Amino acid sequence: MASVAVGLDRTRLLKPLIALAGWTFVQEAWMYATRIPAVSKYNLSSDEDKISEEMKTKIPIEVRRIADNYNHLHEQPTVFYSVAIALTLLGDDHEYTYLAAWGYTGLRIVHSLFQSLVNKVFTRFYIFASSSIVLAGLTGRAATLLF
Repeated sequence: MASVAVGLDRTRLLKPLIALAGWTFVQEAWMYATRIPAVSKYNLSSDEDKISEEMKTKIPIEVRRIADNYNHLHEQPTVFYSVAIALTLLGDDHEYTYLAAWGYTGLRIVHSLFQSLVNKVFTRFYIFASSSIVLAGLTGRAATLLF
């Protein structure tokens, strides 16, 4: 079991988790703020069989990238949420763990902004890979505390 320093907040690992969840809602609002006007402007079909293809061909890439990133925030970050909750339940209050959790959150926000605004693939990959390394470290930390 993790050693917990007296007087430290045992739930502080939930702060970066909640911050990233909050960022997901910001990204969702941004997606709707750009997508709804685009759907109206480009007269997309309401036919369920056609709209997906029309979204790919008629909606500008700048609008699609925001939606793509919103979808990405429902992929790997779900692992982060699980690991952060596990570390909290394990009582981990190590400063490095806390900083790594904020590091992951910060990298994911930077990744979101970069994908949505610039989207240079190799730079975006490096940001993603960096966040993956941090998440792997957090997962390893949880595994060492548990097993």
